[in-house]
Amino acid sequence: MRAMAKPATHLSDWDRDAALTTARILLEIKAVNFRPDEPYTFTSGWRSPVYIDCRRIIFFPRARSKICELAVEKIGRHVGYESIEAVAGGETAGIPFAAWIADRMAAPMAYVRKKPKGFGRNALIEGDVPDGKRTLLVEDLTTDGQSKIQFCQALRDAGAIVNHTFVVFFYGVFPGSFETLAGMDIALHSLCTWWDVLEACRDRPYFGEGALAEVRRFLENPVAWSAAHGGIASAEEAAARKAAAT
Repeated sequence: MRAMAKPATHLSDWDRDAALTTARILLEIKAVNFRPDEPYTFTSGWRSPVYIDCRRIIFFPRARSKICELAVEKIGRHVGYESIEAVAGGETAGIPFAAWIADRMAAPMAYVRKKPKGFGRNALIEGDVPDGKRTLLVEDLTTDGQSKIQFCQALRDAGAIVNHTFVVFFYGVFPGSFETLAGMDIALHSLCTWWDVLEACRDRPYFGEGALAEVRRFLENPVAWSAAHGGIASAEEAAARKAAAT
């Protein structure tokens, strides 16, 4: 299966500026990792020469403040300024981002566990159940959207209305990313992708030309790159792995 990735297309000049600002912040705080000789293996089974460590954002107060400012503005522009009634973070990386975003939006906040603790509809949700509330799921990043399904379904099972999820970083290359969530009537919103990081690298030499060339090869055909380096080679394999792990 061949999946050709294309450079990100932004809905507006604001979206492009926000994406490049986020990419530059991630590069500055060294959240962008490159390791072509020892590829990263994601839980989905995909292999990649690049990895984003969004957890580093929490250590840098000015960086996280700017990213959360952009996140709230993005949500307002694309979802609505009064359309979200509650924010839920995915355990564990999504929790701090959900807390900061909920605070800026003056919205209630909860978080969703990966595995239940206790019984009943509260088993997976901490804080309070946003029953009947239009709820935004927040996480730090997503590769192919698979991990968001479990969290969104848990919120829906508890009575929340979930049609939108937000991540700081979206890989934007693996097949089935949007289709997986679209099938559940969930829109994915993100600040930036790998294509934005590549564009930001034009301004400053964060990586050598050889490294950037390898990243581009990966982005142009991530499925083939993954398969050639010992990873899975289809969205079906990723879904099967996720199903086996739950």
